[in-house]
Amino acid sequence: MISKKDKNADRVQRHARVRKKICGTAETPRFSVYRSLNHIYVQVIDDVKGVTLVSASTMEKAVKEQIKDLTKTEAAKVVGEAAAKKALAAGIETVVFDRGGYIYTGRVKSVADGAREAGLKF
Repeated sequence: MISKKDKNADRVQRHARVRKKICGTAETPRFSVYRSLNHIYVQVIDDVKGVTLVSASTMEKAVKEQIKDLTKTEAAKVVGEAAAKKALAAGIETVVFDRGGYIYTGRVKSVADGAREAGLKF
């Protein structure tokens, strides 16, 4: 029988390898992206304290209303903008981008572009 490669296990390994180098502090928290099949989630995390400072996703009511007729990539951009606005309101201007082991294309890139357009610095 042919064994199928577990792509998520590979992603988790890549993420762990990247997380050795990336650490969010109070001054520059980590902008973490998680991508499921249908939704996208973003958190701004202070790793020193182990606290999530800001979060946004396609599951939130305000975002859900905006993304009704959009593609997943366009919805990801809206989530990035929402996360950036919340971060700026919380006094966070600069973050470290954590792509979560995903390739920097499609929805992950769209989240980053949306956050940049809203005024967040990476």
